Amino acid sequence: MIVDVINKKRLGKELSYSEIDKFFNGYLDGEIKDYQMSAMLMAICINGMTDEEVFALTKVFIDSGDVLDFEGIIDGMVDKHSTGGIGDKTTLIIGPIVASCGVPVVKMSGRGLGYTGGTIDKLESIPGYRTNLQDDEIIKQIKDIGLVVTGQTGDLAPMDKAIYALRDVTGTVSSIPLIASSIMSKKIAGGAEKILIDIKVGNGALLQTKKDANELSRLMIEIGKLYQREVKTIISDMNTPLGTSIGNALEVLESIDILKGKETDNNLYDLCVDLSATMISMGKGIDKNEALKEVYESLNKGRAYQKFLELVKAQGGDIDGVKVSKKVKYIKSDTTGIVNKINALELGKLSVALGAGRASKEDKIDFEVGIKLHKKVGDVAKKGEVLATIYYNKEFRMPELETIFDIS
Repeated sequence: MIVDVINKKRLGKELSYSEIDKFFNGYLDGEIKDYQMSAMLMAICINGMTDEEVFALTKVFIDSGDVLDFEGIIDGMVDKHSTGGIGDKTTLIIGPIVASCGVPVVKMSGRGLGYTGGTIDKLESIPGYRTNLQDDEIIKQIKDIGLVVTGQTGDLAPMDKAIYALRDVTGTVSSIPLIASSIMSKKIAGGAEKILIDIKVGNGALLQTKKDANELSRLMIEIGKLYQREVKTIISDMNTPLGTSIGNALEVLESIDILKGKETDNNLYDLCVDLSATMISMGKGIDKNEALKEVYESLNKGRAYQKFLELVKAQGGDIDGVKVSKKVKYIKSDTTGIVNKINALELGKLSVALGAGRASKEDKIDFEVGIKLHKKVGDVAKKGEVLATIYYNKEFRMPELETIFDIS
C-alpha cells in the first residue's frame, strides 16, 4: 500500500483524497518512516500536484490539529506570510507597525527552510523570548497589546510542522504544491480571515521565476476562496538580499534600526512600508494611500518601535541581551567600481556554513553569527574598502569575492 502510493505519484498520477489522507496521517502516526515520506515529497516536487490534490493536502494538514477561531474576540485581524528569502526579517518590522496603527496581528511563524532564515529562529536570538505560546496565551496577548508573534502551537496543523522539518533537509522546499498547502493550512488553522502573502522570487528565494510566483499566488488565492478567506499577494524581488543583515541576532538589531528610523534607504524599509500599508488597508477597509500615511506617522512618532518593545516584553524577551559574535572577518573590494550585483543565494549558503541556518533537522542555530553588508547595489566601492563583515564562532572557508559581489 505505502509503496503503491509512492509509485503512483512517482509516475505523475493523481492521488485521491483518501490516499493523501492515509499516507500523510500514517507519517504523523509513525507508521510511515522518514525515508518513505522523503520519497513522496520528492515525487511531489518533481511531478507536481493537481489543484484538487493541493486542496486535499491542505485539508489534511488543517484537520490534523486544532483550528483557532477569533470571531467575536478580535475584529479586523490581518495575517501576513512571506515565502522566505535571504535577510527577510519583515515580520519583526511590519507586525509592530500594523499593530500600532490599530490592526491586530497574530503571526504564527516557522523556522528556516533551506538557505532562507526563519522568523522563530530570529526571535529566539532574543534571550528569554517565548515562541511556544498556547491558545489561551495568544488570545490574552492579542487583547492586551494587539500583537502576537509565536511559533506554530503543537496542536495547530501538527502534520505540517512534521513535514516542514523534513522538507528542509530533503531538497523539496521549492515545491509549489507543498509551499501552498503549508502556508495556507497554518493561516486557516490559525484563524486568519484576511491574509497577505509576500511571495519572494529570485536566486535567494524558494521560487526562481516570476511564472512560479504567479502560479503560487493563484493557488493560494484559490485555497483562500474555498475557506472564505480574503487573500492578497505581493511578489517581491529576492535576487539581492533584503536589507543589510543576514543572521539571527544581526537581523533583530537591523529590525530595531528600521523601527527607530535609523535605516530608511534600502529595499527592506521600502518593502515593509508597502506590506504594512496593504495590511492596514485590508484590516480597516481604507484606501492604501490613507494607510501609508498611518504607517509613516507610526514610524516617525516611535509608536511602531514601542509596540515592538511591548511584544518582546509580553513574550518574556530581554532585548538588551541580543548579542553578536566578537570574532569577525572582512570581505574587501579588490577594485574600484560600481556594485552591480550582490548574490543573495551565495550569502545564504555562507550564513548556513557559519551556523546561522541548518544543514540537517538536528542542527542547532548559532544566533550570534552572520553577515553585515556595507554596500548595496548601485553604490560605489573603492579598492580595499570593506564590503561585508562576517561574524563567526567556528572556522569557515572564506568565499571568493566574485561569487558574491559583481563590481565594475
